[in-house]
Amino acid sequence: MRPNASGNRPFHAGELARLAGVSTDTLRYYERQRLLPATPRSVSGYRMYPPHAVTRVHLIRSALSMGFSIRELAEILGERDRGVAPCHRVRELAGRKLAELESRIRELQRWQRELRAAIAEWDRLLARTPRGQPARLLEAFATAHPKTRTRKTDLRGLGRGNERREKHQ
Repeated sequence: MRPNASGNRPFHAGELARLAGVSTDTLRYYERQRLLPATPRSVSGYRMYPPHAVTRVHLIRSALSMGFSIRELAEILGERDRGVAPCHRVRELAGRKLAELESRIRELQRWQRELRAAIAEWDRLLARTPRGQPARLLEAFATAHPKTRTRKTDLRGLGRGNERREKHQ
């Protein structure tokens, strides 16, 4: 954490946001979600964050990037703020997240193989189809891969992060 101009004086929201690399909206969101403790206000009504809040925001962002949910973090950080050491719970959650990630990776690798095969088949179909004529590529895929219609995986979500999280960062 970089020290502020007067050592341990509190940060205004804008200053904390700049130092932590988030928006002031994100800070207010974190506070509403109980990730940051409620902050005292200055005489003029501005939020005054303690110097250690920069470290806390970095911790929050890091945990979110690892897959912890806002709700999980609120509970864990709330326990920490009350003097409880939730380390075993954090480890258990991280283990579950790793297992889910590994499962998702296997599922995506299956999709990768299926799409690679489909593209090779489409290339063969397109080579036999005169330009401007329909080759019915999607129909060929649906016929060759009927199970994909009921699969949980939805490739439309790839490339998108957690919209709620992105909205506030």
